[in-house]
Amino acid sequence: AAADPVSMVPGSLEGGSWCNEHMLHERLDIIEEKVIKTVEHLESEVKSLLNIISESTSNIPTIPGTPLIDIFDGQY
Repeated sequence: AAADPVSMVPGSLEGGSWCNEHMLHERLDIIEEKVIKTVEHLESEVKSLLNIISESTSNIPTIPGTPLIDIFDGQY
């Protein structure tokens, strides 16, 4: 019965720690939701920036014979 939070007597020490643990899980759920929303927002921003870069670099005239540089290969 001690491991079952439902059967605990309200106001007991075990019940208080269960309540604290429940509140902690609720706060962690809120933080997790905010992190997920932030990541989704950042993904959207990165996609938008990559589209802008792609559109702007496709309009740049290149001189024939000039080697193309891949800015995403990690060397720059």
